[in-house]
Amino acid sequence: MLAQSFVLAALFASLPVLAGKRGLAWPYYNSPLNPALLKSDPVVAIYDWETYQPPSSNGNGGLEFIGMQRATDADSSPIGELSSRAAAQGWSTVFTLNEPDTGMISAADAASWYITYINPLSIKKALPAITSSASSGQGLSWLASFISACGGSCSYDYINLHWYGGSFSEFQSYIEGAHAIYPNTPFVISEFALTNPAGGAADQLAFFTSAFQWLDEQDYIYLYFPFVATSPSLLSSNDAAGAAYVGTGSCLYNDDGSLSSVGNLLTA
Repeated sequence: MLAQSFVLAALFASLPVLAGKRGLAWPYYNSPLNPALLKSDPVVAIYDWETYQPPSSNGNGGLEFIGMQRATDADSSPIGELSSRAAAQGWSTVFTLNEPDTGMISAADAASWYITYINPLSIKKALPAITSSASSGQGLSWLASFISACGGSCSYDYINLHWYGGSFSEFQSYIEGAHAIYPNTPFVISEFALTNPAGGAADQLAFFTSAFQWLDEQDYIYLYFPFVATSPSLLSSNDAAGAAYVGTGSCLYNDDGSLSSVGNLLTA
C-alpha cells in the first residue's frame, strides 16, 4: 500500500494542477445555456464529446476545455484535424473514443488507431471511455483486451469510465473494482448517473450528494463529470433515448437556464 501511494503521488505530480475535480459533460445542443453559471472552486473543466469548442451562450465559461475524439473519425471532429485543433485551442488533455466497447470497434483495431493518432499528441491522454457493462467483451473486459493489444505501446495518463446503475453502493463498488485492477493509474469518470430512478430529481440529488463527496475523497480520481450539463427540455427534445434511460432529474440546469438542485450541488 505504501509503495502504491508513492506511485500515485509521482503520477499526480506530473498531471495538470486543477483547483477541483468536477466538470461539465456538455451536449452539442446546449447553445442557449451558460457554462459560467457552474464555474466555481470545485468545477474546473468542460468537454462536449467533440473536438470543437462547447456550443453555448458564453464559450467555455472560463473552464478548461478537454477535447474528445469520440469516434475514429467524424464529420464534426475529423481525425485529420485532431492535432491542429488541440494545438489551436490549447488543450492540456484529450479524451478518446466514446464507448467503443458497445460494438464501435474491436479492442485490437482501437489500439492500432490509438497508437497512430493519439500517441503523437504531446498532451495528457485518457484511454477510450468504456461503459460499465459486465458482459464479456464489454466494459472492463474490453479495456483489458485493448491494453493487451497495445503491447505496452499506448501512451496514456488516465483510465476513463462511464457508469449508470441503481444505487450509490453499486457505483462505489464498480469504481473501487476498477481501481483494484489498475491501482497505479488515475481515473476520470466522464459520464455517470442513476438510471431513471423512481424518485426522479430527488433520487438523483441523493445519489450525487453521496457520490460527489466520496469521489472528492479518492486520491486516484482526477476528474468526474455527472450526466448531464443540460436542461430537461433540451435533453428530451434532442436525446430522447438518453432522457428515457437516465430521466431528466440529473440535468444540471432548469428549463429557464438557471441551475437545478443537482447543478447547485455541483458548485458547492
